[in-house]
Amino acid sequence: MMNQLQAMRIFLKVAENGSFGRAAASLDMSNAVVTRYVALLESHLNTRLVNRTTRHVSLTEAGMAYADGCRGIIEQLGAMDSSLTLSTSEPTGTLKLVAAASFSLFRLTPLLQEYRLRHPKVKLSVTLLHRSVNLVEEGFDAGIVVPAQIKGSTLIRRPLFRVCPIAVASPGYIRLHGMPVTPAHLATQTFLAPSAEIHNSDWTFTALDGREETVSLEPAYVVNNAAMLRQAALADMGITILPESHVAADLSRGTLVHVLPDYRIQGADKEVALVYPGRRHVSAKTRSFVEFAVDYFRTGSAPVSSAAFPDI
Repeated sequence: MMNQLQAMRIFLKVAENGSFGRAAASLDMSNAVVTRYVALLESHLNTRLVNRTTRHVSLTEAGMAYADGCRGIIEQLGAMDSSLTLSTSEPTGTLKLVAAASFSLFRLTPLLQEYRLRHPKVKLSVTLLHRSVNLVEEGFDAGIVVPAQIKGSTLIRRPLFRVCPIAVASPGYIRLHGMPVTPAHLATQTFLAPSAEIHNSDWTFTALDGREETVSLEPAYVVNNAAMLRQAALADMGITILPESHVAADLSRGTLVHVLPDYRIQGADKEVALVYPGRRHVSAKTRSFVEFAVDYFRTGSAPVSSAAFPDI
């Protein structure tokens, strides 16, 4: 009789690794056992979960949906187990946290301040990055990052909020160069751009009636830091694209104005997520931070769109 929970765990490993062999190695099982469990699971469900070739394993549409379900079930079981074993453990020690640099400069400190008030015995060691990171290999307990920054397939990801960018410029710049009325007009303006790792030169705008317009913008100024892009815009250097929440105070004061307010920028939204190594044996300090951070953004202690433009 098939152990369905075990089969789900094994299938999830195959899905995460894209290979029966790598899954078997990570589980310390034989290739044959892993293959048999997946076959039994498919037979039980009467559905093909994976497409097999001699070199590669890919999930079917049903397999992708089932993998998401398995992940949720296994995470819930892990959380139940851990909550029992860690419920009496007071968080202590040093929490090593990595975060997207621009988000951290503007919004991370209030989160950490509140966490420290609640858990004063936890010390914080924070590293800000513009690059990708392997959380496990580099010894971090948790990260607040965009998906593109993360390496490794054994991490738990908890979405926190989405970043929604808009085009802005200073009133001084607009007085000198005029207000663009269509995306095509941006090509005649001075554009201040995030680095190519954050976004390429093509930007797609969607009008209120659903029409899309893509423009290629050659930047006069490129920087991989949102704070400097904001400063450049405030200094009348040109038009840039930043998250609305990043410049909300500037818009309110009138030191920046919303350019093309009747258009939404396509494909520039980014998810910021909390990531940490698999739930098994998660320390009390890490679990306390995960629970606190998720609740912090969910309950409105911080606006759901309160991130700066994430750097990678």
